[in-house]
Amino acid sequence: MNSPLKIRGFEVHKGLLDSQAQAELVSDLRDVARAAPMRSPVTRWGKPMSVKMTSAGRLGWISDRRGYRYEPRHPDGMEWPPIPSRILALWTSVTGLERAPDCCLINYYGEGARMGLHQDNDEGDFDWPVLSVSLGDEGLFRMGNVERGGSTESVWLQSGDVVVMGGAARLAYHGVDKIRFGSSRLLPDGGRINITLRVVEA
Repeated sequence: MNSPLKIRGFEVHKGLLDSQAQAELVSDLRDVARAAPMRSPVTRWGKPMSVKMTSAGRLGWISDRRGYRYEPRHPDGMEWPPIPSRILALWTSVTGLERAPDCCLINYYGEGARMGLHQDNDEGDFDWPVLSVSLGDEGLFRMGNVERGGSTESVWLQSGDVVVMGGAARLAYHGVDKIRFGSSRLLPDGGRINITLRVVEA
């Protein structure tokens, strides 16, 4: 594994996944989406989010008017499907941790979708890292500070890039300002898939 870029404590592994590994993960994610269909969530204030999402694992992250939280079931009532073995193997390989993640959150960014600056702070223990995987179209990833405001830095994430948010970056604000729709051929209809793996409970 090549040494990652280190930006504000974020570890960016450029090109970690080759084209075959990317295609295999997309196939696994399609199986997840068949078992737990993607939904277009709203924020706690009732504002529609521009991404679609679903989850795999013991817990899934959801957003609705009741707020942001983890739940053991999909909003339609079914249990979340298990995290695919290839994704678990990637977590172990990159983080070196024996502890498996509780949640695999899957976000799909279509044309014009974005994700505003936010913290990943709904988990019970912030000592565990968050692992982020980019598949499909390039996304402009912005990295900020632990406190809202101040200067930020951005990097274009390409299909196959993996980011580790741990240590000083674990609670840093981050987001995706835009995607270059159609910049990748991985997804036939275009768009970007982002996977984030999280330990929710200590």
